[in-house]
Amino acid sequence: MIEVKNLIKEFSSDNGTVRAIDDVSFKVNKGEIYGIIGLSGAGKSTLVRCINRLEEPSGGDIQINGKSIIGINDNELLEERREIGMIFQSFNLFMQKTVYENIAYPMEITKKPKEEIHNRVLELLDFIDLRDKERSYPSELSGGQKQRVAIARAIALNPKILLSDEGTSALDPANTQSVLQLLRKVVKEYQMTIIMITHQMEVAKDICDRIAVMEKGKIVEENTTDELFKSPKARMTRSFIQNVAEEDLEEGIIAADFKGDVYRLSYGENNAHKPLLSKCIRTFDMELNIIAGNIHHIPSKKIGYLIIEMLGEAEEKEKALNFLKENGVTVEVL
Repeated sequence: MIEVKNLIKEFSSDNGTVRAIDDVSFKVNKGEIYGIIGLSGAGKSTLVRCINRLEEPSGGDIQINGKSIIGINDNELLEERREIGMIFQSFNLFMQKTVYENIAYPMEITKKPKEEIHNRVLELLDFIDLRDKERSYPSELSGGQKQRVAIARAIALNPKILLSDEGTSALDPANTQSVLQLLRKVVKEYQMTIIMITHQMEVAKDICDRIAVMEKGKIVEENTTDELFKSPKARMTRSFIQNVAEEDLEEGIIAADFKGDVYRLSYGENNAHKPLLSKCIRTFDMELNIIAGNIHHIPSKKIGYLIIEMLGEAEEKEKALNFLKENGVTVEVL
């Protein structure tokens, strides 16, 4: 559906050339919600602006359905952009226009018939559950309602792709969940593909099928959401995942402070409910001490982890670790 190949974006500054996007490659499948997460300055927003050519890449290629959008003429680019909707953190609604007029705007500028516009606006007002607000102005709406209108406007022309650039960052938790539910509904009912740009792992965790982690213009890790939480590799990924919990249970855990060996055990949906640790204690001649733990709720799944201290003879500990690994537990030495 979307393939980004070796993308580079450079900017000139007083101190020389700055590479905001540094040889980035990834693929997004049709109907997928793909998250790109990173701290401020990681290059996320520049990347998404390159995807719809609001920023001109310095190198590399971007293909949509096998067709490159690099080097095409202005008319071709205009046609491609009609297949890409976009929502922003600041909503970007026309304050002097009503909700109805905001949603109708993309169809008006593409000269759709009035009756078609009217029917589509009413359909979308029902879709976002704001039919009673059609004559209201943005100033009369809550933040969540404004973003719902922005989503309706972004999908008014029924694009194939929806880009969300920090689309939930300005919202409180309740409105964030409302908008995420609406985006899931967009994918389900309109078969769109979504790229979510965010610095909030909580948001990415709740909605994304796969997540790419960006740092300093590069993708440092990419995986399915459950695998990313189960077994994060990059330091930046670990930092994001630890911050998801209300309290960072791993804060201050130093292996040298314990007499035994300290491990991080990651559980997936297939083994989270099995009494594996109790079996270890009964089967092998060693002792276990649970130091910390947490469960992350991925859509339709639960991914858990435990920090444990293991005491005993090396041979018995090795047998216990092998038993855990054979049962699908990811084991990591801390």
